[in-house]
Amino acid sequence: MSKEKQRREALIYHAKPQPGKIKVVPTKPYATQRDLALAYSPGVAEPCLEIEKNKEEVYRYTAKGNTVAVISNGTAVLGLGNIGPEASKPVMEGKSLLFKIFADIDGIDLELDTEDIDKFIETVKIIAPTFGGINLEDIKAPEAFEIEQRLKEELDIPVMHDDQHGTAIISAAALLNALELAEKTMKEVKIVVSGAGAAAISCTRLYQSFGAKKENIVMLDSKGVIRKDRKNLTPQKEEFATGRDIDTLEEAMKNADVFIGLSMANIVSPEMLTSMARHPIVFAMANPDPEIDYNLACATRQDIIMATGRSDHPNQVNNVLGFPFIFRGALDVRATKINEAMKMAAVRALADLTRESVPEQVNITYDTTRLTFGKEYIIPKPFDPRLIARIPPAVARAAMESGVAKAPIKNWKDYEEQLMQRSGNDNKVVRMLHNRAKVNPKRIVFAEAELLDVLKAAQIVYEEGIAQPILLGDKATIEHLKKQLDFDAEVTIIDPRADEFSEIRTRYAHKLWELRKRKGETEYSARVNMGKRNYFGAMMVLDGAADGMISGYSRAYPKVLRPVFEVIGRANGVGKASTVNIMITERGPLFLADTSINIDPNAEELAEIAQMTANVAKTFGFDPVMALLSYANFGSSNHKEAQKVREAVRLLHERNPELVVDGEIQTDFALNQELCHNNFPFSKLAGKKVNAFIFPNLDAANITYKLLKGLNNADSIGPIMIGLRRSVHILQLGASVDEMVNMAAVAVIDAQEREKRKMAKTNT
Repeated sequence: MSKEKQRREALIYHAKPQPGKIKVVPTKPYATQRDLALAYSPGVAEPCLEIEKNKEEVYRYTAKGNTVAVISNGTAVLGLGNIGPEASKPVMEGKSLLFKIFADIDGIDLELDTEDIDKFIETVKIIAPTFGGINLEDIKAPEAFEIEQRLKEELDIPVMHDDQHGTAIISAAALLNALELAEKTMKEVKIVVSGAGAAAISCTRLYQSFGAKKENIVMLDSKGVIRKDRKNLTPQKEEFATGRDIDTLEEAMKNADVFIGLSMANIVSPEMLTSMARHPIVFAMANPDPEIDYNLACATRQDIIMATGRSDHPNQVNNVLGFPFIFRGALDVRATKINEAMKMAAVRALADLTRESVPEQVNITYDTTRLTFGKEYIIPKPFDPRLIARIPPAVARAAMESGVAKAPIKNWKDYEEQLMQRSGNDNKVVRMLHNRAKVNPKRIVFAEAELLDVLKAAQIVYEEGIAQPILLGDKATIEHLKKQLDFDAEVTIIDPRADEFSEIRTRYAHKLWELRKRKGETEYSARVNMGKRNYFGAMMVLDGAADGMISGYSRAYPKVLRPVFEVIGRANGVGKASTVNIMITERGPLFLADTSINIDPNAEELAEIAQMTANVAKTFGFDPVMALLSYANFGSSNHKEAQKVREAVRLLHERNPELVVDGEIQTDFALNQELCHNNFPFSKLAGKKVNAFIFPNLDAANITYKLLKGLNNADSIGPIMIGLRRSVHILQLGASVDEMVNMAAVAVIDAQEREKRKMAKTNT
């Protein structure tokens, strides 16, 4: 993607469909006059009076306890420097968004138009009663140190400057693990710190809390080694001034065990690495380009343990592993501050989590057989679902033990369950989907590339590295549209009707005729069909010229389904192909089937649909908990429709006893764990959170998923085709660009899984 196009897309993203990235959403009913009377006058007076009697009641009756102010004056923004408060607002909104999606905290951004320390502090103190915590952001050093220190002393709510402590906490966890692998200890290692800003100072202080010796630390700024004989040092730099007679980074690196980079790109040479001690630990965290290229560093030293701030290399030191979960724990015990004990608890929790077995969901996301503690895995991945259940409790316990918690947690099991519930209300599935596709992108046919929205989707897929698009349609039209979109990449364009592809068209037509000559296909009709893009694209996939295909944006589903079935056909052992939609809801992802193909499946077919849906859930890293839905509950009706579902469940229990599935059951009982447990304690679903729903017929499934999508603004991924020989997926008529991008990612992952199964079969 060109810089100009990236710039334009970023501006459009922030401007449309409405400006900004966050908004306020009511949490209470407001439909009736009674609701409004309770929400405002006269009902609102009652909680006001209770809070007047006891200020702590503000946490009971308002959103204060789940609200964090994200505050900046724009003096040190994301490497952009002092760009001012207004220009910093998009970054602060982004930080607020991360608070919400990772820890379900309501972040409210505030940009202060002052560089005066006293005015800044006074302003924050004045507004502090509104918030449960204060996240300081992008404030230049050395002012940042004084601002944070004074606010921590003068306020009774958690205050943290993430630029200082976020990187410190994440890198300290990675360092503890790296030292274990290198068979070294914190108290003995020689550490070089390149950079002397807020993050570097905080990192070094935290390493000292874990045993690093001051005499073993050398810190450098833009002028070189910070020595005791240098004049005009800030108090923070004086704290880490060395008495050694050295001046340069090259001198400091000799026999060093650890390099911490928080400075600028490409300042570490291979020769410097070579001069380090055995098993050197190098955290090159300058962004976007590290102090030394990851691949160069690994090629220079085979024994290196390397981390960067980049997501495209192992061991990314990413602040999102820390700040949402640290504030979550602090808020949940109503901590008066975030102290050293709480930060150290977060470090230990992150380090310990890395050593545990990684959930299959994480392995799937990063397309690895098994992530295990080692040189390329010394810190958890940002998409690890365990983070929210591990870091906040560790922080909360430390707050309680250090005496800063006003509302101690009594039932830790219930608390951890509440945390897991909080993790279900975002779009993690979509992020995981894209991330996994990018690991091994495949060739995906876009069969309707002459249409602008389809081409937009293909462009995003290409530029994001999700897939290698193959565009079908009139070449002149596609090239014209590409110019409109500034889509200047060289991608494959094929017009099935063009003379230059006549030889391929003839070969494909003969292959189609061979496949279907006893099913009514003539050689003439096969030749005609191969001029049609859906037939041609499907044959490319069958022939191995492409790995997958998406189509259906402009045509009714059945019209696209027919050529796919005729060319691709069902996989061996599959009686009926079907579809699954993944709905992204507040309770987490829900797998719904069959949403698009089988009008009235019988019991045997329902059981097959359920089994294939379970496999889809597992492919995406989820343990399926499945309800076969009906208008009846467990034998309450003997109508044939209820009996059909009951028989399907019997077949599943008999053939797949390990599968958590039950029915027939009504939707409300399947959705409500307590309701199900109280009324049907014998059910396999009792007390469990159902995440997959098998419908008795196409009417019920299709209507339900479209109602969810239309009324609740639930994102939908699908319909995902299951049971075919190859990776081909059909869009709903008029699908959005985002939906097409998601389906392309699904097609890539489907192709990846098929490739893995084929390789495994070959190896055995």
